[in-house]
Amino acid sequence: QVQLVESGGGLVQPGGSLRLSCAASGRSFSTYAMGWFRQAPGKEREFVATIRWDGGSTFYATSVKGRFTISRDNAKKTVYLQMDSLKAEDTAVYYCAARSVGSMSLIRGQYADWGQGTQVTVSS
Repeated sequence: QVQLVESGGGLVQPGGSLRLSCAASGRSFSTYAMGWFRQAPGKEREFVATIRWDGGSTFYATSVKGRFTISRDNAKKTVYLQMDSLKAEDTAVYYCAARSVGSMSLIRGQYADWGQGTQVTVSS
């Protein structure tokens, strides 16, 4: 099991940028694939991005591809989500999640551990 704590959310204007961080505890972080999901009010939690255990492969939801970048620093046990060209429809609570294996997944149910979430609001 791994504990996850997100940070970096806030209020930003359309077109702006934010970088979310997710700090993990536990010895096996470097062997886990990680993902970012988001949940807007009244909607299901949806996949945003995922990264392989070694950072060598990533995958994005179509809605964020080209605007968001997922990365990780295994030495710091941290995964990041750089969000650029933000839109109002990106407003949501963002969650990081850890798998217990190194391969990526888009499926929420394949992630074993979750953070508490951080609010991102895009508004003028």
